[in-house]
Amino acid sequence: MEFIDTHSHLYDEAFASEEDSAVERAKEAGVNRIIFPDIDSQSREAMFAFADRHPGVIFPCLGLHPTSVDANWQDELSRMESFIGRDIWAIGEIGLDCYWSKEFLKEQQEVMRIQLETAAKNDLPVIIHSRESTDLIIKLLKDCKHLAPRGVFHAFSGSIETYRELQKLGDWHVGIGGVLTYKKASIAETVREIPLDRILLETDSPYLTPVPFRGKRNESSYIPYIAARLAEITGKDIHEVAETTTANARKLFRI
Repeated sequence: MEFIDTHSHLYDEAFASEEDSAVERAKEAGVNRIIFPDIDSQSREAMFAFADRHPGVIFPCLGLHPTSVDANWQDELSRMESFIGRDIWAIGEIGLDCYWSKEFLKEQQEVMRIQLETAAKNDLPVIIHSRESTDLIIKLLKDCKHLAPRGVFHAFSGSIETYRELQKLGDWHVGIGGVLTYKKASIAETVREIPLDRILLETDSPYLTPVPFRGKRNESSYIPYIAARLAEITGKDIHEVAETTTANARKLFRI
């Protein structure tokens, strides 16, 4: 079976000196392609350097994460935009975050709008971060519907009603990760109603580690555990889950 991890931060300092071995473990587990969402200028050079060491396996993206938006957001955005022209496969990780802080929420909204325009201009999908901010993002997407956005809602945790609302506002997939393996995970009910051709598998390494490794550092090699749980919940064969979610990712990111 072949898998794609559509959201991993193996370039995070949590993998210092072990990042290349983490890629090898992923490949041994059948995870042959890994999407790297961008965060900000502090880790961007390291991310691209890492990707350059693993061509055809790691696919870097470009974006300014909402938790990195502060009073200097214009400088950060300029640094990000200077990388346009590099080989990138999405604009992301972008969006809004009302969990950590709302201090720069207005600026987050402006930065997200600008990055949606950048994606449309460059015919790229977007990777959306929506922690405790889905309603605000839906409102923003309504204002940006003319951009015909497409992409994935990373770590999707919404209801089936939210999923259906999103489909009216663009061409959206949902990213499903380790949370699906947790007891009483509400997303388990929702994924039963979401078509498999709208689902992407992701780890969000080093975070959101699936059972049976919960409490430890997450990594891309754990994707098969998420796939197995998705197969169990939806009553589908794991080979179908692997084949369909991989095809979904290849089509969206053109990899």
